[in-house]
Amino acid sequence: MNLIALNNFVTTNMKPLEMTGVVMRIFSFTLVSWMGPESPFMFVWTFNTIDAVLLTWCAALRKDTAYTTLNAFWILVGLIGIARAGGVLGP
Repeated sequence: MNLIALNNFVTTNMKPLEMTGVVMRIFSFTLVSWMGPESPFMFVWTFNTIDAVLLTWCAALRKDTAYTTLNAFWILVGLIGIARAGGVLGP
């Protein structure tokens, strides 16, 4: 599947994909809130980064600069979180 086909799929299914991304984000932060230090941080950061990619893609296709920037920022935060959870970066 090429990028044009993927963009068409995302555009056609924009609302359900955005809702999926939002529910994923709510779930990941709820998990951390409930479990605290016992949270599976690698899972949470990976899950959160995936939802950030999904939401960034949707916002970019909608040409929504504010939400594209916000969610792209969450991708960077997620990558740092994954690196920290994986022991690549210090505590």
